[in-house]
Amino acid sequence: MLGPFIQGAGVGAGLIIAIGAQNAFVLSQGVRRSYARLIPAICWLCDCLLILAGMGGLGKAVSTHPQWMRTAAWGGAIFLLFYGFRSLRAAIGGASLKAAGGTPVATARAAVFTTLAVTLLNPHVYLDTVVLLGALSGQFAGAGRYAFAFGAITASFVWFFSLSLGARFLAPLFRRPMAWRILDSLVCLTMWTIATSLIVQNPV
Repeated sequence: MLGPFIQGAGVGAGLIIAIGAQNAFVLSQGVRRSYARLIPAICWLCDCLLILAGMGGLGKAVSTHPQWMRTAAWGGAIFLLFYGFRSLRAAIGGASLKAAGGTPVATARAAVFTTLAVTLLNPHVYLDTVVLLGALSGQFAGAGRYAFAFGAITASFVWFFSLSLGARFLAPLFRRPMAWRILDSLVCLTMWTIATSLIVQNPV
């Protein structure tokens, strides 16, 4: 079960760790110690529900049709190759994640609604979690599919809580383009490695 878990964690981490509104919001509130546990918990729970929904529905459907499994594997590999290229381009360009903008949320209710908005109003979250992770989980049978999903869920937990609770230490680091260059390069390597394994395991 270690193989599916590692693949799930690798793909999940690669999809989650990206410069965007959600990560910027989590980091900015973490720097201010504004609901630094509530906000990452909501992000993680949303990922859990979406990943499990994809695994239970799309992942199960794909696993029962060998041709679908092959198509999903190749589709996932192509997407991961593209995603890796995008990460490589970001690494070359050198972006930074600024936590200085914005204001701390005033109430727990505001924290919940704002976090849900930056998470669920992003269409890519459904492509990443429900469609892509759900389809890729279908290449594994039985417990392997759960291990893959658990790996992605674990990556989500580690990232969001590390970003929020470690924000005061991470903020100065991620204001430096070099930090994101290194991170994006690692994401690129992870995506391309997993894409290659999918292609090798599912020959035409």
